[in-house]
Amino acid sequence: MTTRWLTSKEQRAWRAYIAATHLLEDAIDRQLQQDAGMPHLYYSILANLSDAPEHRLRMTDLAERTKITRSRLTYAVTRLEKDGLLRRENCQWDKRGSVAALTEEGTAALERTAPGHVETVRASLFDQLTEEQVDQLEQICTGIAQALESDDTRPAPDDVPWRRRSSPSCS
Repeated sequence: MTTRWLTSKEQRAWRAYIAATHLLEDAIDRQLQQDAGMPHLYYSILANLSDAPEHRLRMTDLAERTKITRSRLTYAVTRLEKDGLLRRENCQWDKRGSVAALTEEGTAALERTAPGHVETVRASLFDQLTEEQVDQLEQICTGIAQALESDDTRPAPDDVPWRRRSSPSCS
């Protein structure tokens, strides 16, 4: 197989993308650490639970939404549970599985933290773009995500850590 090297233009775009994503993630992490004492991942877990019906998600579904391994999710959930921001519950459908549920304290933490988080995202990303560029960014990111989700050359679903399920029920 012949390597399809990046062109100079593609190399510049790739390096700009990497620099921007690293700097953006750093800005978001710093703001969340300062305002809430938590990394972006923990905020994302709470935000995903906040958006879920009844503020609950199966652990495997939460791992898939946050794109992290179940072991990393378990570690984060243990920390958030210790802080009183969420709780684990037994799955009603499968006694082997568990569900993460947002607590009132977790909801309050999100409500306190969200304004600063949104302002950081706005100042760091969207204030730098025109309306047309925002539309383009959405199209580009959606296209990349859809291609990666449907790519037949990527690993089978069970080979992707956040997609592994022990059964079709709770886990």
